[in-house]
Amino acid sequence: MKARATWFGHPRGLTVLFLTNMWEQFSYYGMRALLVYYMTKQLLLDQAHSSFVYGAYTACAYFTPILGGVLADRWLGKRRAIVIGASIMAIGHFMMAFEAWFYFALATIALGNGLFLPSLPSQVGDLYSCGDARRSWAFNVYYVGINIGGFLAPLACGTVGELYGWHYGFGLAGMGMLAGLVIYVAGQRYLPPDQSRQQSADAPFSSSMARETITVLVGIGIAVTVFRAAYEQVGNTVALWADSGVDRYAGDFPIPMTWFQSLNPLFVMLITPPLLAYWHRRAATGQTQAPVRRMACGALIVSAAYLLLAASSWNASGALTSWFWLALFFLVLTFGELFILPTGLGLFARLAPRHLGSTTVAAWFLVTFAGSLSAGIVGSLWSHVAPSTFFALLALLAALAAALLWRLNSKMHHDRFSASVQSNAKA
Repeated sequence: MKARATWFGHPRGLTVLFLTNMWEQFSYYGMRALLVYYMTKQLLLDQAHSSFVYGAYTACAYFTPILGGVLADRWLGKRRAIVIGASIMAIGHFMMAFEAWFYFALATIALGNGLFLPSLPSQVGDLYSCGDARRSWAFNVYYVGINIGGFLAPLACGTVGELYGWHYGFGLAGMGMLAGLVIYVAGQRYLPPDQSRQQSADAPFSSSMARETITVLVGIGIAVTVFRAAYEQVGNTVALWADSGVDRYAGDFPIPMTWFQSLNPLFVMLITPPLLAYWHRRAATGQTQAPVRRMACGALIVSAAYLLLAASSWNASGALTSWFWLALFFLVLTFGELFILPTGLGLFARLAPRHLGSTTVAAWFLVTFAGSLSAGIVGSLWSHVAPSTFFALLALLAALAAALLWRLNSKMHHDRFSASVQSNAKA
């Protein structure tokens, strides 16, 4: 298979998927950086309604992959699903440039995302044979691509939107989606072939995954849903606080509020290499941390990040909080995020049978759907409580997720679970 030729020590297809994902995330985070400001400043929607729309949109964007994953596995194939989905998403992003089409544009992006999102990461696992040691680390590399796009998007789309008009920022996000589509089509020869659609349609889902594996994934899903209710506030209420509750001046320079959305992906890019090297060294000495326990540690670190915001906003006593504390929050939050989110995505992809890759990965995005919807509901409380109280509530939610994951980890029989992973990876 051509994908066995390597770039940077990995199959060439990983670079293609990395770049495709990077530009798709540029479009998503570019639009997300503008969305809540556009609703409150341009459309003049009240904060509670804007937060609910934000949560409902992100929830729908992660619900449609359930249907899209089934369509990709059983009828379209992954490649065709990605091309169709990316095209629909690009159209939706350009529609955002027209105020009258606002809700219809959000729906269009969510529909295209349903085909695109589950199929792309499921192709990452298809690049490697079952025994390839690089497979377990590929998703952290892939996750960096998400965050390069997320880093560039608020700087580019956010700056254009703030200075020249929100609609121009949305249009730039659409250009990013087109760039990702072009890269994917041009790199087809380096990607793994699709599973026979007839073989996928004939394969029974219920017998392809062990009952214990399904139970573990459901448990992880519940915990991550709770975690997402807190984590997804980064683009919602934390963004509103950056506008109204933070002193954004560095000397005489006012830092644009959308620039803070770039800190999280920037820190992902900076922290990931040394963190992966640390995990590699531990693995070499037989000290590999169980995936679910690693996720629990990540949720606990994110809880500490929100406690930091609660303390800094409470200490300000109604005055503006220094932007330094917001930057420090993003640093701590990102460190915790790297323990939980790439690990969770990698677990769902590794446990997926070959012929149900998109469908199983789509289940991870169903968790994101539930968490995003919860985040929209939680975010509606922002106008009714003090910032310090609200951030303390988010810390409590993240700590609850950590407790659930820790409890799940203690209940698991790791020898049987590892065997289940291998069995499903070979399916």
